[in-house]
Amino acid sequence: MPSELQPHTVISTKSIVKPYTSRRTVLVYITCGSPAAGALADNIPTSTPFTSDDPSTPTSLTPPFSISTTAPDPNDIPDRQQPNTAIEDPYNAGLDNIPGGPEVALEAHVSRRRRRTNSSSSGEAAEAQYITGAGTDLPYSSSEHRRKRRRHQLPMMRSEGESSNTNGALTSFSNGSGVSTLHKAAMSNTKNGTSKISASINGSTHMNGRSEDSPAAYFGHDREEVTRILLQTLTDMGYTGSAEILSKESGFELESPSVAAFRNAVLQGEWAKAEDLLFGSNGASTEGGVSILGNGLVLAEGADKDLMRFWLRQQKFLELLEQRDTGRALMVLRSELTPLYQDVGKLHFLSSLLVCKSTDDLKSKAEWDGAHGQSRQYLLAELSRCIAPSVMIPEHRLAVLLQQVKQAQISACIYHYTEASPSLYADHQCDRNNFPLRVVHELDTHSGEVWNIIFSHDGAWLATCGSDGKAIIYEVASWKVVHILADHEAGICSLAWSPDDSLVVTSSMDRKARLWDTHTGELLHALSRFEEPVSSCVWAPDGRSFVTGSLSKDHNLCQWNIDGELIYDWGRMHRITDLAVSSDGHRLVAMDRTNHIHVYNFVTRELEYEMDLKVELSSVNISHDSRQMLVSKVDGEARLFDIVTRETVKIFAGQKGGKFMIRSAFGGANESFVISGSEDGHVFIWHKETGALIERLDAHKPGPCNAVSWNPSNPCMFATAGDDMKVRIWSNETSERPVSGKEVLTPVDFQGTDSNDWRLMD
Repeated sequence: MPSELQPHTVISTKSIVKPYTSRRTVLVYITCGSPAAGALADNIPTSTPFTSDDPSTPTSLTPPFSISTTAPDPNDIPDRQQPNTAIEDPYNAGLDNIPGGPEVALEAHVSRRRRRTNSSSSGEAAEAQYITGAGTDLPYSSSEHRRKRRRHQLPMMRSEGESSNTNGALTSFSNGSGVSTLHKAAMSNTKNGTSKISASINGSTHMNGRSEDSPAAYFGHDREEVTRILLQTLTDMGYTGSAEILSKESGFELESPSVAAFRNAVLQGEWAKAEDLLFGSNGASTEGGVSILGNGLVLAEGADKDLMRFWLRQQKFLELLEQRDTGRALMVLRSELTPLYQDVGKLHFLSSLLVCKSTDDLKSKAEWDGAHGQSRQYLLAELSRCIAPSVMIPEHRLAVLLQQVKQAQISACIYHYTEASPSLYADHQCDRNNFPLRVVHELDTHSGEVWNIIFSHDGAWLATCGSDGKAIIYEVASWKVVHILADHEAGICSLAWSPDDSLVVTSSMDRKARLWDTHTGELLHALSRFEEPVSSCVWAPDGRSFVTGSLSKDHNLCQWNIDGELIYDWGRMHRITDLAVSSDGHRLVAMDRTNHIHVYNFVTRELEYEMDLKVELSSVNISHDSRQMLVSKVDGEARLFDIVTRETVKIFAGQKGGKFMIRSAFGGANESFVISGSEDGHVFIWHKETGALIERLDAHKPGPCNAVSWNPSNPCMFATAGDDMKVRIWSNETSERPVSGKEVLTPVDFQGTDSNDWRLMD
């Protein structure tokens, strides 16, 4: 019995038989006061629709017999067509909510699957449409709008792992009621969502707002997931109107009111409310009949609740410090953060922030941009990764998926040579003819073996060094010599560009390291003499200091400022042969003569770990993303390690090793390749993702190819250097006449000599 009926309500019925069917329909007249409103009921069991054996008999109702009832005179039915008013749950629907008052005709059809039949006798198509759920247009009026889908309220969200019928908390609507403010916030304010559930008049339920005959998948993808991701994307791009239209048409919402409220609480800094919404609260409140606290949001598998609480309370602590409310911040640290976290070092760091002298000092030390920066958005993004993705879609999901598609295509592209982002319109594939496989320039300024070469960070300059004690800087655009740095008294083992390319450090067999101005070629500083040759050098990412490695047992790993003053001496008893610093400034990697790799925290200068590779090593590099470490060995193998887990990612083999310091490097667009010299004078290029050897090029004659460097700004150019005193430039351009005016030689296998003696010293 409808709960909204007033006292003195009179209910009367009239039974009619529908033509062409064996159905009996009961017209129910509900009298509240003077006029009466008619509702259509069906006393036939809601099973399979009646089907006649006579093929000329329609199997379902035809448009003229769509019943409309009014009170008091049912004879006016054929002449009146009133607006469609959906009543889905009579126990929650008040008659006063019906537009036009209680005398408005209520039009309804018994819910059944849509069926199309052809009449064999007349040859005309007879189509009868039945409303399935609440989303099918009435067959007799194309101008009538679709009825809105509604959802039943369920007691709680589904757990992660169930079918994606009901993502997030669900909401019930009474017939004719408006959308709550939380639902409006879910569409206008947020980016994640849940689906609607529509209920048909006869009580049957269709999940996800689609009828039974709608396709369940979109080219093998879950329709709900695709739609909600599109909703998020449209909102991200600012197309909120389009997102609302898509939501109404599809029946899916972006996110539930609970998720919307949680998002808003984090972004507004309402930390207690955010915790209650995330984890649940006994004192659950409601708005519009929707629980906004309840049992909390469904978390992803393995999510650490204490860690999530710590993130929220840490943000609260930092914002209190930003407000200079040290007393409350101290209480949060003692009573809220300390009981949650076991990392004493982290807690000590947070406590040290209490003595920051200013807000700027706080932000600098904490590497935090404040409450009005992006910190809350970053916090929300981190928390969203711990919430079940079906409840709260990860931020910018479509953009992430598209980037993964592009990266997969780049990884599968054997000759990837362009840094331009692949188009989404077509599959990506690079042509081998555009790969740098031809020598276009030959530089022969050196009078001895060339031991090392490196392009500047902007790719505009190339620096080379070797056994003649000279470091030479070339302009890439013209390949003209810009500077010859010739102050060293012996061969130069290594050199390094500062991050802004304004300075160069050289390390030499004469047991000295020197700092040069690249614009003028002027010697700025000569560091104090070491006991053994200075084998390597590398710059800190901030450009204010550099590190040198030496074969000395003392002072073998030292950090210097740009004034030539010693900043720090690690004081380790290992003889360094090569160095690398990660781009993020977190790690310093040192390679020694006893087959070991030493990985230091470059910030704290503490040793994180060391690895014994059981064979003598020749070079080390760190990828631009600071995640991988490339180590070359004298046994002719280069090995790629994950710098955090220490696990071997790939092994690159084929080159010849043995006696000399043969260097390898990352290169190409997106560092898609690994390139290495070889003692037989060849250059080897591997595809980094697959480890496949894609090219073996003749490079130098008559000695080994000692070093390689790929131009960081031109994926189609790299340089090689060898004992033949030559530097060769490789590109995909049409081969030009070498700068030296000499013919480019085709190298042959070379057995090698003990020419690079500094690398063999014990």
